[in-house]
Amino acid sequence: MRIEVNGVEQDLSPGTNLTGLLSQLNLTPERVAIELNMEVVDRKQFDSALKEGDKVEIIHFVGGG
Repeated sequence: MRIEVNGVEQDLSPGTNLTGLLSQLNLTPERVAIELNMEVVDRKQFDSALKEGDKVEIIHFVGGG
């Protein structure tokens, strides 16, 4: 299955969800905001399966001082 993540096409296994995508990208779910097909996704919905052609934008929060 092909999706777009932050403007870059990615191949994923069918049935992959946002939690699985974050795991593959070594990102912590609590430290990101995700937009799926131009709509912000609530963390409670990260287990929903992605579909062919989905467009995902991930913003990773970084702490600092």
